[in-house]
Amino acid sequence: MTGSLVDAASRWVIDCYPWNSYHLLKSLEWLDRVASDSGEAVRLATLTHDMERAFPGPDSPVMKGLGDAAYNAAHAARSARIVGAWLRDHGADQALIADVEALIRAHEDGGWPDADAVQAADSLSFLDTNIDLFIGFVSSGKHTARDVRKKFEYMHDRIQIPGAKALARPLLEQALARLTELEQGTEDRV
Repeated sequence: MTGSLVDAASRWVIDCYPWNSYHLLKSLEWLDRVASDSGEAVRLATLTHDMERAFPGPDSPVMKGLGDAAYNAAHAARSARIVGAWLRDHGADQALIADVEALIRAHEDGGWPDADAVQAADSLSFLDTNIDLFIGFVSSGKHTARDVRKKFEYMHDRIQIPGAKALARPLLEQALARLTELEQGTEDRV
């Protein structure tokens, strides 16, 4: 059942979250690099940790700036509820559902080995796939370069698995270099 549930979840991610499914799919690839022996719950949580963003609604959390801890907690809890419901609809075992929900609720902070693996895979994928998005936020004025720099550094610094943190370092350096390039280009035009 492992392969079939993960495969079904992959299709769900692609179908329902086309604007950032690449981040979630890439998270699973990074998990396979940093914790290849991860079980089904860890794989499912990694693959679906941001799915609440695919289903906007009146209970969607509102971010009050990058690094908003209350938003992160609400985002993680809402994703866990949505993924848990999806797993129930697909006949998953209650123990598996509880494990996946707990891992998704912890994906921002980690806290135990499996949660740390989900968090590391999320951070690595973020630094691998979402830099253009955040550079665009600076270009459009949605966020300041200072705030985006802090976000990039936070996504690296929160990683608790030493080997994963080492893999993230060059990704962080590339992201910061691009941000610096953007800032210097902006200064040159002023």
